[in-house]
Amino acid sequence: MTKTLLALTVGEQLPVGDWINISQQEIDLFAKATNDHQWIHVDPVRCEKESPFKTTIAHGYLTVTLMPNSLYQSIKPDPKYPSLLNYGVDKIRFIEAVRVNDKIRFVSTLIKTEKKSSGMLFHFETVAEIEGRDKPAMKGVFLTLLVGA
Repeated sequence: MTKTLLALTVGEQLPVGDWINISQQEIDLFAKATNDHQWIHVDPVRCEKESPFKTTIAHGYLTVTLMPNSLYQSIKPDPKYPSLLNYGVDKIRFIEAVRVNDKIRFVSTLIKTEKKSSGMLFHFETVAEIEGRDKPAMKGVFLTLLVGA
């Protein structure tokens, strides 16, 4: 059952989001949006021959940018405080490459809350799991501000 942010307790894990398929089309769109066209992301033919992964891989920051939507799916909106802002990411690490057509999902645990003048800041330790692999794609602490809380 989903809860509002204010109903969460430190140490509580959010409901795990759905698996997200990382297609070549999504990788290419991210490359276009960020102007990062490194061959390891966008050239399947060259990757088959030269990459240690033998296929294209997603940009690490593509994985990062998919996390907020997972958070929004895992919490219940608070009618009293409807504005959520991404406040940043601490201690982000890219551990395992996300290959084209891999599926990822996010597992987030509330590790800290902090009162700010503009609202309540929530610190979520988040892991991006890759379906069928032991190593996660990414680990980090994602910060979300509930404006006015």
